[in-house]
This record gives sequence, structure tokens and C-alpha cells, in this order.
Amino acid sequence: MSFEWILKIISNNGIMFLRGAGMTLIISMVGTIVGFIIGLLIGVIRTVPILERGVKKIIFKFINAILSIYIEIFRGTPMIVQAMVIYYGSASAFGIDMNRIFAAIFIVSINTGAYMSEIVRGGIVSIDKGQFEAAQAIGMNHIQTMVNVVLPQAIRNILPAMGNEFVINIKDTSVLNVISVTELYFQTKSVAGNNFRYFESFFVACILYFIMTFTVTRILRYIERKLDGPENYIIYANQM
Repeated sequence: MSFEWILKIISNNGIMFLRGAGMTLIISMVGTIVGFIIGLLIGVIRTVPILERGVKKIIFKFINAILSIYIEIFRGTPMIVQAMVIYYGSASAFGIDMNRIFAAIFIVSINTGAYMSEIVRGGIVSIDKGQFEAAQAIGMNHIQTMVNVVLPQAIRNILPAMGNEFVINIKDTSVLNVISVTELYFQTKSVAGNNFRYFESFFVACILYFIMTFTVTRILRYIERKLDGPENYIIYANQM
């Protein structure tokens, strides 16, 4: 490895690396946010109490079955295969010419949504059942219970897992080069192909990936500490 070549590659192709890193951050951030919204909705739906009988029970079971199929498919297949099927498959089978950036965000979002739905469901289930019963006792329905009582606690509990999904998405956007999305890995391949210095080019990409994931991890840990509140919580107006 030549440090002179690394500096030369950075000076000559720094803009390409920065554009690729920016595209990686945009896709991973938007995909994680949309995926979280999808997972939140599915998690709430899948924790609705099962009805005893009637048409509503049949409809609810049908919806639950569809959501289970979605979760199992997108958790059980690699993102790179999903990208090929969704982007090229939709073009060949249905004649849909998707924008590459839109396709990338869509792929990351629905893939993240499948994982986030189980994370959210686990966070909801982890809340003590007594809180559900107390909310029902004062007349709250399922949605009101979720919004006012359960989800604020569940989201705090699943925040580390959400951050982990964000970090994973930053790294997994590299598979989107198969549909020619100009993210960091794609740009690095272009740089390496131009100067034939593959090790040095991908070493620069490795540093950029590390900087992004390290920064995101530290920001999320800071947010977690803020949500935890002060370590020594003392009530001011106590009896002492």
C-alpha cells in the first residue's frame, strides 16, 4: 500500500467519494425512517387483541397473514436479490421503468420495514401487561393505549435496535450497485477502475464507511443518554 497513492486518489477523486458517501447517507437515512414507519404500523396492527368471532375476525386474520408473508419474504431473502427482482423484474414483467434512486429508497425501506416490524412488536410485548389493563380500565381503545401509554416506552426500549438498523443500512446500501445506484461502493469501483489502484481506493472507502457508522453510533448513544434522564434523580419537593 502506498500512502502517496492514497493521497493522490483523495485529491483527484475526493468529490466522487463525497458524492457517493452523501448518496449512501441519504438512501440509508430515508430508508430507515420510512422502514420504521412501516414497522411501527405493522407492529401496532399485529398486537391488536384477537377478536372472538365475526367478520372482523376473518378480516383481521387475513391482514395478519398478508403481513406475516411480507415479513418472512423480506427477512428471508438477501437485499441484493430483492433489488434485482424489484428493479429489473418490474421492468421486464410489468414494463415499469423505475428511477434508480427511488428504487433504492423503496428497496431499503421495505426491507427495513420487515425487520422493524418485529423489533417494534417485541418492544410492545415487553411493556408490562398491567399498563394495557389500566388503559382499558379508564376507557382507552387499542390505538389510544398505543399512542399515549405503550409506544413512548416501547420506542425508548427499541432505540438501540433502531440505531443498529440504521448502521446496517449504511453498509448494506453497497449492494445497490447492482442496479447502478451511484452510492459510495459504486463510486469507489469507478475510481479504482480508472487508476487500477483497487486496494488504495477501497481503503479510502473503508475509512468513509467507518466515519459514517461511528458518527451515527455516537449520535444515537447521545440521544439514548438524553432520553434516560439524569443518573441521580432527586425530587425537589420531597418530605425531607
